[in-house]
Amino acid sequence: MAERTVTVQSSHGLHARPAALFAQAAARAASPVTVAKGDKQVPAASILSVISLGVSQGDQVTIASDDEAILDELEQLLATDHDA
Repeated sequence: MAERTVTVQSSHGLHARPAALFAQAAARAASPVTVAKGDKQVPAASILSVISLGVSQGDQVTIASDDEAILDELEQLLATDHDA
């Protein structure tokens, strides 16, 4: 399983709108995707699980999947400020 560590750029972190975009993209993956902050790892396709991580701007999260294309897409979503 491939992993990437990404710094979240959205001004307000992964709140409802960016978390929804993230979870929707993860749901399209060919294989399961997880996202982790610190020791807590959750399914990336679950918006409530993603929000439960409490991710703020500047936090680093690790995304993991066997689907490299979806990792590229998720990395781009996390690196974009959706609150600008």
